[in-house]
Amino acid sequence: MKKKIAVIAGDGIGPEIVGEAVKVLTKIAGRFGHEFLFDEKLVGGAAYDVFGDCLPEDTLAACQSADAVLLGAVGGPKWDSLPGPQRPEKRALLTLRKELGLFANLRPAKVWSPLRGASPLKDEIVGDGIDLLVVRELTGGVYFGEHTRSEDGLSALDKMPYSTMEIERIARVAFESARQRSNRVTCVDKANVLETSRLWREVVQRVHDDEYAQTELDFMYVDNAAMQLVRAPSRFDVILTENMFGDILSDEASQITGSIGMLPSSSLRADGFGMYEPIHGSAPDIAGKGIANPLATILSAAMMLRHSFRLDAEADAIEAAVGRVLAGGMRTMDLGGNASCMEMGAAVVDAI
Repeated sequence: MKKKIAVIAGDGIGPEIVGEAVKVLTKIAGRFGHEFLFDEKLVGGAAYDVFGDCLPEDTLAACQSADAVLLGAVGGPKWDSLPGPQRPEKRALLTLRKELGLFANLRPAKVWSPLRGASPLKDEIVGDGIDLLVVRELTGGVYFGEHTRSEDGLSALDKMPYSTMEIERIARVAFESARQRSNRVTCVDKANVLETSRLWREVVQRVHDDEYAQTELDFMYVDNAAMQLVRAPSRFDVILTENMFGDILSDEASQITGSIGMLPSSSLRADGFGMYEPIHGSAPDIAGKGIANPLATILSAAMMLRHSFRLDAEADAIEAAVGRVLAGGMRTMDLGGNASCMEMGAAVVDAI
């Protein structure tokens, strides 16, 4: 198989962690007889420093012509003074999601067996393990709504728009994902307050009844969901939710697994094309020190193989290698160890 991958490392630790993921993909290609072509482009603050634009046309075009996108992270204090629409998070990340049609964000949260002790939760709460999936709608809601400030600057308004179509398509992603797991979906909302959440409940219930009646479905307010994630995380299988709630809950889920440095994500559109990235940020405080954890990015690369390229055996090989490395005791700083970013990446490559 021959595939073109747009590699946009971005800012902070992005180049370090993406570099290790590329090495892993190269090893996989050699072992399984594939050819991966890596098209490296600038994005985020790094692109702004060179081109005066966090998302140059050349980078967007490369992403649009690729078979998948591998992203590191964008943003940092250096560019916080830019006007809102020009900041890396808005101009680069949100625009990429919108222009590429990436409406479905999958964020798995799993406690790896060798890392049970890293979870801040009591052992009896972790139980037999934590393994859940947050399915987050990615191109609607308040992040893409209208944002206004009054002329006197004393009040502000953020709109949270959602259409029936947007809810239907993300609901189907959640139900299809649940079929591959324990077949349970929890739709998280704030229907006691928000009209958009009441629409979510109506649409999700209808899609369930018409197309996925064999899948277990329940609804939960977002404040309760936040509590249950730390009180009884094993009750969740697939969490379906809107953009902002998904952003917050998936970050919370990352902490109960032990480290945000372990959580990958995929952002998909209907044809399987996707952008793959760790859920953590650019971590400018440790950038350039060689101590970042590359495993979330490496696991994101595994998700790329599985979801966009349909290479399940290759994805399994990466995940199994990560498991062997962790079982062998190697840890980066965030996991309480002293392995460098490159040492962790090299260990995964050797374990494949």
